[in-house]
Amino acid sequence: MCFSFVFLQGLDSGTLSLISPADIRPSFLPVFRSGSCANIGPKSYMEDEHVCIDSLIEHLGMPTPAIPAPGAFYGVFDGHGGTDAVCFVRKNLLKFIIEDGHFPNSMEKAIRSAFVKADHAIADSHSLDRNSGTTALTALIFGRTLLVANAGDCRAVLGKRGRAVELSKDHKPSCKSEKLRIENLGGIVFDGYLNGQLSVARAIGDWHVKGSKGSISPLTPEPEFQEVRLTEEDEFLIIGCDGLWDVMTSQCAVSMVRKELMAHNDPERCSRELVQEALRRDTCDNLTAVVVCFSADPPPQIEVPRFRVRRSISMEGLHMLKGALDSNA
Repeated sequence: MCFSFVFLQGLDSGTLSLISPADIRPSFLPVFRSGSCANIGPKSYMEDEHVCIDSLIEHLGMPTPAIPAPGAFYGVFDGHGGTDAVCFVRKNLLKFIIEDGHFPNSMEKAIRSAFVKADHAIADSHSLDRNSGTTALTALIFGRTLLVANAGDCRAVLGKRGRAVELSKDHKPSCKSEKLRIENLGGIVFDGYLNGQLSVARAIGDWHVKGSKGSISPLTPEPEFQEVRLTEEDEFLIIGCDGLWDVMTSQCAVSMVRKELMAHNDPERCSRELVQEALRRDTCDNLTAVVVCFSADPPPQIEVPRFRVRRSISMEGLHMLKGALDSNA
């Protein structure tokens, strides 16, 4: 488990650019701590991958002018059709983001470009199986700004004082907006599958579905984004592959993690408990869960206000009650 203390209040919305010391005011300063757990589940092979980097500067080995400090990066990737695509994306996606010309001034453009670059690299490779594919969900944090990018059916959920806030949408072909997008691009959704082949509407790789490079395809690698300005109420982030979310609601996961953090304050143990609970619920898939805490302390006890309820009775009611009691005497 790694610790990375945040010394900047945050970054400008959208650009995530550095702020000057004069702009820093006493405020919430997140601390990045993470833990992860992966399990093959009931399947005979493992196609999930993930990455947890609590400090980008430490991960790269030296301060890099192009990277706003401090920063953290997390990702979960659910492969299918083999492990070539998922392993390639886990290994190269962050590098593609940092190397992109839009980084760090326009983070959404840099991440979107990196997803597409990874997709095209698989198509162009002579050593990778271009028919293998993977979903991808990443969480990039600079200061107090959290940016989630998702292509596929992994999910990111924020724990906000015990309440679950979903930061991504499951890209299933049956999802109304995804179904409309697929059909507008000439695809079909049959029995919940894109073109009768894939159970996800967005993915990197899968060139047997996309066709020739450069052609328009209903299967896109481009992610959707959600940006959040972290506050004291934002206690932790859970990201996981669909093997977790197929058997557990977002609120259930948040409630479980919060309870565990209050008991032992260990995000890695929390991720293991999420995976074990999904196994107990008979998940049918590989399992990956990552828990990222934003404070060195455990979540506080939530105090429910106690209201004093005043009960009153009218004189007429009092007389009626007295009469009823007298009649029973």
